[in-house]
Amino acid sequence: MPVTSLVVPPEEAGKRIDAWLAEAVGSISRSRVKTLIEEHRLRRDGIVVTAPAEPTRSGACYTLDIPDPAAARPQPQAIPFDILFEDRDLIVLDKPAGLVVHPAPGNLDGTLVNALLAHCGPAFTGIGAEKRPGIVHRLDKDTSGVMVVAKTQRANDALTAAFAARDLDRAYRALVWGVPAGASGAVEGAIGRDKRDRKRMAVVDHGGKYALTHYRTIAAWGTSLALLECRLATGRTHQIRVHMAHMGHPVVGDPVYLRRIPAAARAVSAGVRGLLLDFPRQALHAARLGFKHPATGELLSFETPLPADMQALLDALGGPAPPRP
Repeated sequence: MPVTSLVVPPEEAGKRIDAWLAEAVGSISRSRVKTLIEEHRLRRDGIVVTAPAEPTRSGACYTLDIPDPAAARPQPQAIPFDILFEDRDLIVLDKPAGLVVHPAPGNLDGTLVNALLAHCGPAFTGIGAEKRPGIVHRLDKDTSGVMVVAKTQRANDALTAAFAARDLDRAYRALVWGVPAGASGAVEGAIGRDKRDRKRMAVVDHGGKYALTHYRTIAAWGTSLALLECRLATGRTHQIRVHMAHMGHPVVGDPVYLRRIPAAARAVSAGVRGLLLDFPRQALHAARLGFKHPATGELLSFETPLPADMQALLDALGGPAPPRP
């Protein structure tokens, strides 16, 4: 990974750091520098810089880590994945937690796209976007569950339109701290970048994009925890996770939106509390996906049970097992 270190001369002090670095390095755009700063790849005298607009300081040494160029196209990799349905137009799969959907900084290979390229062959590269062929929707790395992938351009276009119009049946399971009031409800609030942490999303008063999440309680354990079914009326980044945290019921194990031990944890026995607090990912699962087949018009519906790690949490909590999705 190339590392560039530059010292600010007195006459250059006070300029925006992203603009100054782009000009000083000469081989990198200002927008690229801004992205690298937001990825915490810039240090000033050893201290991480997080604000692209920070003014330069005379005599300060700025060190910028510039990642090596990524391959122009993702490469096929033989990575196994569970297929629920496949024909010439599409694949429906059960994505495990921990699998990134498409290449991005920090995860340039070992993704679902790499696995699909190996499974489908070279013709798959021409479907949709070059670095995310066939991907018409996505799940976060640590969210498990049902996904559909297009294998033809016709399927890609039709499924993309269906997701944009919310013309499909999609339900998630989320284990959250606390129990929402009422058996069902909705969370409404525009979602945009968190002004205090650009890597997080948040419900914002100004800007952002309108978002609406419907939920109902499937099972509850006292007032400490609830298993919810969540349905998206919109599709924003981290929508369920952001909305649940906003309403005071963050998803168990969420590494981004669960910042402290919730008060609801006090009512859980010590052993189970430890399992819940140490859960290594957000306890969120895409349980059901139904849509119209883009070629035949047939209504298809696919369901998957909770993965073993989430089911183990419910077993530890005791009580009746929740119904299948």
